[in-house]
Amino acid sequence: MSTTTSTRAGTSAIRKSLGGNLRQYGIIGALLVIVLLFQVLTGGKLLLPNNLASLVQQNAYVMILAIGMVIVIVAGHIDLSVGSVVAFVGGVVALAMQSAGLPWLVAVLIGVALGALVGAWQGFWVAYVGIPAFIVTLAGMLIFRGLAIILVGVTVSGFPDSFVQISNGSLPNSFGYLANRDVVTLLLGALVIAAIVLSQLRARRDLIKHDLHREPLGALIGKLVLFSVLIGAVSWVLAGSRGGAPTVLLIVGFLIITYSFVMGRTVFGRHVYAIGGNLHAAILSGVNTRQVNFWIFVNMGALAGVAAIVTTSRAGAAVAAAGQNFELDAIAACFIGGTAVTGGIGRVSGAIVGALIMGVLNIGLSIMSVDPAWQQAIKGLVLLFAVAFDLINKRRGMR
Repeated sequence: MSTTTSTRAGTSAIRKSLGGNLRQYGIIGALLVIVLLFQVLTGGKLLLPNNLASLVQQNAYVMILAIGMVIVIVAGHIDLSVGSVVAFVGGVVALAMQSAGLPWLVAVLIGVALGALVGAWQGFWVAYVGIPAFIVTLAGMLIFRGLAIILVGVTVSGFPDSFVQISNGSLPNSFGYLANRDVVTLLLGALVIAAIVLSQLRARRDLIKHDLHREPLGALIGKLVLFSVLIGAVSWVLAGSRGGAPTVLLIVGFLIITYSFVMGRTVFGRHVYAIGGNLHAAILSGVNTRQVNFWIFVNMGALAGVAAIVTTSRAGAAVAAAGQNFELDAIAACFIGGTAVTGGIGRVSGAIVGALIMGVLNIGLSIMSVDPAWQQAIKGLVLLFAVAFDLINKRRGMR
């Protein structure tokens, strides 16, 4: 009897020492298992340097949209229009460069601003009129797809090389090579490792200062060593690719850092979690729910604009069919990454891991020459099992 009690106490202590991050660690573990599985199934082709670079370039749009979508879902909403917005904004950016003759940088700024304007339009109906986000964004999906067809009924191409390099280019090789590896990429990986170590140590110092619960020092060191090894390994492989670190990786990295800070360290982020966790309690606490909901959709629209630029640059052309099923990819990435279906729970880092899982499935199944129809079915099953796992864990917690 005492042995059973001590075992349960030990399990509880482990869960507590992880600081409630057990679910996040499980998602990362799942990603590693999937990577190793496809590495074996593809005969070692998955982690070839050029394939790893392609994984980042081909799935950058999913990561960008997932960052915005996780905020939307945490607040208890959904956005079904992002794929259509990507096509619409991409068409406008293409025409701004091709027909209007604007510099590519001006066209990019117009695209982001237009995406934010679209988000403001939808946010108004959700926040101030009170129409459910599902209905508003479903209407937006139809409206902006129709506008995209009107704008780019014929493919628009012939963009400046600088614009095309946003998604297809790599960081300049300013420092040469070390053992046939791009030094810039290796330095970038070292900077990421240093930033993670410093941020974790600073967070632990703050917890100690305020006498709050923190994970044991040994567990923290072990976690940092594991993450450092993983990031170092990815940097080493990526440095051996054709051009080194893709340019779009900087864009995605900047957005991850920015929005992780916004959701974890700002009043706006706390209000988003409050609204998704308990709307009535948030209202009674003085949260301006209308304003927060409005800006959530403005932000989603702006990120859809960024995704439109990345997608158009990657394809080298704007077509009306662009962005098909992008909203499903972003939503799936969020749910696979641990975002709760009911809102109130979710992290940017989890959504990114979910997007990487989707990306590894895509590129791994493609290398294995699996039929696209089966690829869709497999991704659907992964999404279903991820949500089921989340709901089962919640029920266990309630019991």
